Amino acid sequence: MAGEMNPREEVDGLNTRGLSFLQWIFYNSDGRERSSRACFFPMPSVPSHFLTGHHAHSIRMRQRKRPLIEDTVKKETDGWDYFDRIYCISLEEREDRRQAAAASFSTVGLTGKVEFVIVKRHPLNIEQGMYESHMTCLRKGLEAGAERIVVFEDDVVFDRFDADRFKECTQFLLENPNWKVLLLGALIRSSRRTANPFIQKVGYQSLAHAYALNRSYAETLAYQPWQGIVIDTLFRPLTDDLYAVYPMFAFQNDFASDNDNKYAGIERFRRLCGGLERIQKANEFYQRHKWGVIAAHIVIILSLLIVILSR
Repeated sequence: MAGEMNPREEVDGLNTRGLSFLQWIFYNSDGRERSSRACFFPMPSVPSHFLTGHHAHSIRMRQRKRPLIEDTVKKETDGWDYFDRIYCISLEEREDRRQAAAASFSTVGLTGKVEFVIVKRHPLNIEQGMYESHMTCLRKGLEAGAERIVVFEDDVVFDRFDADRFKECTQFLLENPNWKVLLLGALIRSSRRTANPFIQKVGYQSLAHAYALNRSYAETLAYQPWQGIVIDTLFRPLTDDLYAVYPMFAFQNDFASDNDNKYAGIERFRRLCGGLERIQKANEFYQRHKWGVIAAHIVIILSLLIVILSR
């Protein structure tokens, strides 16, 4: 009769319109699921609103867990995704360093994102070889159309890295497109706060084991022939648009140097001071809190003078 519902279309308030006969007989007349032990055929999947409360809850929990895992991975990689090319310089005979660097990269979400640029040792001048290796990375990035390029050396190690903070750092760069250099680790000679608590405006002193450049500034460097410049002082001429993450999280490992014995004395001094990582951290702390450190020293000296003169 027109307007009447087929008894197979509704069972005690459960709408079964569109179900096959096998799906329909899977439910009792009171709308409850039959025991699967009574079925001898593969059961088709049915929408979650046809499932019992326990089954529906299990599916909802599985669906809820998946995006949480995806969100965590995305959070770890978002900051690095701001950069178009990421390179790491390594001498061809230093497979040990490449393995160590790859292990370090995995701790900061860079697995599979870094291209190792394998170079030969310069036959005459180590410093020239270092400079040309860095310029090779910049040219590769520019010729690939990259707008933002990161360069590492293979003795890099990481500490104090935080994915959320780094994401805010790259957001700062996005909002300040005139930036030229972002230091991930270096020695600095001045530090000023910015509107972003995780970015500092700095005066550069030395080290070039971890940095990022934007395209316009990279173009001014990449095709310049070596003119006696030590790569670790490359950014000293810059007086503006030079930033560093705060706190810096990329440090140089205390490997034996590949630079012959030219800097053997400097390396011994670094080891006496506890290693380059400790030196970098102390340098950053001092530049960040310079006036407080100076004031504390003045107070200590005055206190000692008062004690001595009062005797």
